[in-house]
Amino acid sequence: MKKSLLVLLVLLATAGSSFAQRFAYVNTDYILGNIPAFEEAQKQVDEISKQWSAEITKKQKEIEDLYRKFQNEQYLLTEEVKKQRIQEIEAKEKAMKDYQKEKFGYEGELFQKREELVKPIQDEVYAAIEKLAKERGYDFIFDKANSTTVLFADEKNDRSDDVLRILGVTPGGK
Repeated sequence: MKKSLLVLLVLLATAGSSFAQRFAYVNTDYILGNIPAFEEAQKQVDEISKQWSAEITKKQKEIEDLYRKFQNEQYLLTEEVKKQRIQEIEAKEKAMKDYQKEKFGYEGELFQKREELVKPIQDEVYAAIEKLAKERGYDFIFDKANSTTVLFADEKNDRSDDVLRILGVTPGGK
């Protein structure tokens, strides 16, 4: 009886452990920060963004100057000239908003540039994470950088440096 109970307990313990899921986590911000090509791509995207933002700021200032000038002169202008000036200001505002949308809007030029420069590097990182998971038998790999649901993560489960090694990057050294 004792022997069969012991055998049953061993079988249950073994069966329970075979259903255990393996997991790890990575920090994609850390990984991407250690990839020089990503930093260069991000700098290019940031530089383009700054240029376009400066152009938009310049256009906004022009519109504000036109509006201020209109406010100062409106009492001296005929109704027809007032309408023309208002239309001119509105047209410039619309053009500026269209430009802003074209550059920064959903799937605008900035989005496309980021897709062109940054996404291939991110895809490479995700492929390395997938390779690590398959090689080491992980069922789940969480991203500590972008997840608000990871409340605690023991560093022994961090596989960020392993992903960098798969990518051929020396961990911690740029």
